[in-house]
Amino acid sequence: MNVKLTLLAAAGFSALTATAGAVEGMWTPEQLPKIADDLKEKGLALDTATLTDLTAFPMGAVISLGGCTASFVSPQGLVVTNHHCAAGSIQYNSKEDNNLLEKGFLARDFAAELPAAPGSRIYVTVAFEDVTKEVLKGVERLQGRARYDAIDKKRKALIAACEQDAGHRCDVASFHGGLEYKRIKRLEIRDVRLVYAPPESIGTYGGDIDNWMWPRHTGDFSFYRAYVGPDGKPADFAAENKPFVPAHTLKVSAAGLDEGDFVMAAGYPGSTDRYRRRVEVEQAFGWEYPEFETMLGDWIATIEAASPEGSDARIKYESRLQSLNNYMKNLSGQIEGARRVNLAERRRAREAALDTWIKADAKRAPYARAIAELDAVLTESLARERAEFGYDNATRPQLLQAALRLYRLANEQKKPDAERDAGFQARDERFIRQGLEAIQRRFDPIVEKAEWKLFLKRYMDGPAGERVAAFDNALGLPESYDEAAISKILDDIYARTDLDVTETRLSWIGADLTAFDTSEDPMIKLAMALYPHEKARIDQSKALAGKLQALRPKYMEAIIAWQASQGEPVYPDANSTLRVTYGAVFGGSPKDGLVYAPFTTLEGIVDKHTGETPFDAPDRLLQHVQRKDYGRYASQSLGSVPVNFLSDLDSTGGNSGSPTMNAKGELVGLLFDGTLESVNSDWDFDVRTTRTIHVDSRYMLWVMEKVDGADRLLKEMTIVGE
Repeated sequence: MNVKLTLLAAAGFSALTATAGAVEGMWTPEQLPKIADDLKEKGLALDTATLTDLTAFPMGAVISLGGCTASFVSPQGLVVTNHHCAAGSIQYNSKEDNNLLEKGFLARDFAAELPAAPGSRIYVTVAFEDVTKEVLKGVERLQGRARYDAIDKKRKALIAACEQDAGHRCDVASFHGGLEYKRIKRLEIRDVRLVYAPPESIGTYGGDIDNWMWPRHTGDFSFYRAYVGPDGKPADFAAENKPFVPAHTLKVSAAGLDEGDFVMAAGYPGSTDRYRRRVEVEQAFGWEYPEFETMLGDWIATIEAASPEGSDARIKYESRLQSLNNYMKNLSGQIEGARRVNLAERRRAREAALDTWIKADAKRAPYARAIAELDAVLTESLARERAEFGYDNATRPQLLQAALRLYRLANEQKKPDAERDAGFQARDERFIRQGLEAIQRRFDPIVEKAEWKLFLKRYMDGPAGERVAAFDNALGLPESYDEAAISKILDDIYARTDLDVTETRLSWIGADLTAFDTSEDPMIKLAMALYPHEKARIDQSKALAGKLQALRPKYMEAIIAWQASQGEPVYPDANSTLRVTYGAVFGGSPKDGLVYAPFTTLEGIVDKHTGETPFDAPDRLLQHVQRKDYGRYASQSLGSVPVNFLSDLDSTGGNSGSPTMNAKGELVGLLFDGTLESVNSDWDFDVRTTRTIHVDSRYMLWVMEKVDGADRLLKEMTIVGE
């Protein structure tokens, strides 16, 4: 079976035979037996059954960082991931006189390894089970808020029971819009340390100019290490902790790949929207994405103007700037991709085809009713999002968000733990504390005030009917934006608040409501004034979520039945759970006259080098290239060391750092990006344009050996194929 989701073909779209081998799908491990024949046909040498066991090789070596993916590559808990996934920790440990982002970092021994940023985690999946019956039992007739509360209660109970096993973090994840629920149990390693990161001149070579582009020459890799207590169990950072011993590790290939070779990646993709309705497509591309794109450009310029290059303030905001630039370019690609394929029309055609299938059998009529109701609820929900956009941005500042979180926590702590909102239970308090600690190296009052003024101007220039009286009154905002008046208001708040002091922020954790009532801190007082409005919004969101929990599963049930009638399995949209994607090393032609070769090489780094950021490769790297000192890592077919390569794998955000494996499950690269033409695959997979970018393991090993002298790490890993 040549596995391809046929949602588009079923709607009457023509196939692109030039890339007929491309495989769409972010498959859950338990789905892999359904596509075993295609995996074997494409080249997988492993037994497909082993891929369904998350505690066996190779899946047992694949781990989540809670936003990125990584993998174990030594029995001493050594973890490899992307440089941009570790950037927050590199930035957190940087100072103006010791900028690790700029110069890189390599621990000379275990004792020199640095604590990662507060809140950093390594999650090792140890169990996975279907709990759909337990979650949905007895909720069939419930609607709205009652349905939301019933499902929420069941999920919390299942999580609490799972977490009786200390040292684990559990989740009950929703699949297919709430049609299925799976409980996932993960070992939660809390002592994470930075081991090695090349300098930005390697790790982010090309910067935003090359971001989402091909050809690419980026060494997007870094190393962490997982530590546990002396008893082998997860523990907070302590000098006596020891490296974690994983059950499985990946061997690292020095032999690498050639064009057409089989590759697969296992990882934790964040979210996709391939089953979203047309009304959601129109909101995203007709308003939300263009609005965000404009705001992000202004936001980036504001931070850069308020934080001079090389200053401590710029170092504090460097990670945020990278994220904002990345998101803005992504949105630009998404908007262009949707325009190129006329996404709204494609979605309309798909929905028409689904409607035709439903109407063909009277027994399917309940699907039609549920889908009509779903579109009505989505229209209501999307209208709320649009109306609240200005206020949501106007309340973004870190110190205000900290105050809002602290006051909500104080209110939630009055309830029994099982009745608290998710994110504010006892299991979450360590994360809250560490989030408040992390502000220390990510906050500057001058920059934050500049950001807030930007957000307030957009808010105040927006429709008058979307302004929030509680916010306006508490801040004392004038009727229209006046920069001098706003500056005076903000200067007064930041001069009088103590929430910019880490110890003060942390002291509010566990404080009772009386302490808040008597506080004179302006941030605390603002948070208290906003709380009734915030609570009302939360209640409205829960009621809408309950409606969607009843309707979206019916829609997905129709989609699955429709595809089953054509002999095709349906993978769920990404939801940060473990997925497998597979295909081949593959170039392409995303548009007429433009051809992408599948590999780039060291010589491309030299060609791009200008000596100025972001094309400022280190001298020691350039010297090795000029001498053609390729060592054992040269590709015979390329005559040089490969740097990055393209594949036709199906991936999205969250897949960053995913181990790219060959047919035997050896690590041959790290997935780190997609091409600009392919970013719209979050909504619509296109076999011609969807391409994923990987850093080649040969380049990673070459940099470690030749450029940075990371010999102790090379000895620690099992390197094969030399």
